[in-house]
Amino acid sequence: MPKVGIITGSKSDLPVVERAQATLKDFGIESDITVASAHRTPKKVEEYASSAEGKYDVIIAAAGMAAALPGCVAAQTILPVIGIPVHSKALSGHDALFAIVQMPSGVPVATVAIDGAKNAAILAVQIMALKYPELKEKLKAYKKKLQEG
Repeated sequence: MPKVGIITGSKSDLPVVERAQATLKDFGIESDITVASAHRTPKKVEEYASSAEGKYDVIIAAAGMAAALPGCVAAQTILPVIGIPVHSKALSGHDALFAIVQMPSGVPVATVAIDGAKNAAILAVQIMALKYPELKEKLKAYKKKLQEG
């Protein structure tokens, strides 16, 4: 059974990641949401990332401002990590976008648009379709529906 772990740095980011969770649910994919900050609760993030491999197929990590969370998670797991930069008042999410996309060599984080929760979920489904053939058919149906408008 495919499963995605969703982690976000703050409760204020929940409206963003809940959109990812809703999209995953549309594909019949189970997920859960954890709130843990790379800066405020680093040990919780470490525990989450180090135990993720047996629980999840893909991790979606959302964070705003300095946005260290996706990279911190990616550094501690071999699972694919998809980063969602979250919009903020000060720099409109550009700070988070640059922080997530500019990961050092060897620690990749796939990155979607600012507040791009739906695309993060679709990307997670595409990754998991390599392992779960039933997801391929759901993706084909989804793409066909997009074409039909």
